[in-house]
Amino acid sequence: MNLLGLLAQRDFVIAVLAAICAGAVVFTFGSSFVVKSEMKQRIRRVALEREKMRAEEMARLRGPVASDARGTIRRSETSNTTMMKRMVENLSLEKAFKDSNTVNKLAMAGYRGQGHLNSFLFMRFATPLGFFAVVAAYLIFVMYPEKPLFLNLVYAIGAGIIASFLPNILLKNATVKRQKEIRKAWPDCLDLMLLCVEAGMSIEHAMKRVAKEIGQQSGALAEEITLTTAELSFLDDRSRAYDNLGRRTGLDNVKSVMTALIQADRYGTSVGQALRVMAEEGRETRLMEAEKKAASLPPKMTVPLILFFLPVLFIVIMTPAIITAFAQTVKTSF
Repeated sequence: MNLLGLLAQRDFVIAVLAAICAGAVVFTFGSSFVVKSEMKQRIRRVALEREKMRAEEMARLRGPVASDARGTIRRSETSNTTMMKRMVENLSLEKAFKDSNTVNKLAMAGYRGQGHLNSFLFMRFATPLGFFAVVAAYLIFVMYPEKPLFLNLVYAIGAGIIASFLPNILLKNATVKRQKEIRKAWPDCLDLMLLCVEAGMSIEHAMKRVAKEIGQQSGALAEEITLTTAELSFLDDRSRAYDNLGRRTGLDNVKSVMTALIQADRYGTSVGQALRVMAEEGRETRLMEAEKKAASLPPKMTVPLILFFLPVLFIVIMTPAIITAFAQTVKTSF
């Protein structure tokens, strides 16, 4: 009862929320100073994707016998599924939450494979139910026990509905962050690729070399280029590899470059010339974005200038005059 009474106190709830906010602020600013190396995980994911593509191509070349054997191996692997995967399969969450763009959205955020898909589907199912249970228990037993039960349940249902959008929001934020990183490093990637192609390398060796060099600037872009290099080695149609790169990134400038490479490969035109034109356009686009940010800076600084700088400036200028006038008034009064 003492614990419930403590949780019901408004001051305690405010103190807990303030502590959470302070911890979030410290974590946000502190994480920017910690350099996390994810290169090993990226290399592992690339290796898994490469082995998966090679297995698919070998199964296609060997015919239906290899496909049946592969299906047998897959069935033996599914016998050792985790609780999350079993729940996704038993409740048919793929039919309920998966659409034609779910896999592409996960790929654009850097999540590939059936494991990430099962995790995303499970989170979409469990998040609203978890929020509903927690909010309902807190409102009924702690916060508002005197209010009617149906009213607390309505509030809990509203919280669950709002929480159902949380997995999509987190996925969207991860996608935007990853696309921003790739967009920033893409012009430099094009320049390096152009240098390699003009030096006499093929497009496969150029991408392999660029993936090693660009990894220090953008690990996500290096991962995507490495996967494209693997696809160029295993797929029979090179245009599929280029299309997959544009689809996984979801960026218009990457798609335009891949379209130029497809046309150059289809019609036999110069790959170096296509890369040179696209590299120039990439540099111009980056320059235009920098000019756009510089032009938007004065309007953004107007409100902080009015709220913070001008009052202080007026105080510094007018305070000596006010003090002098007040001192003279005091002298004349006596």
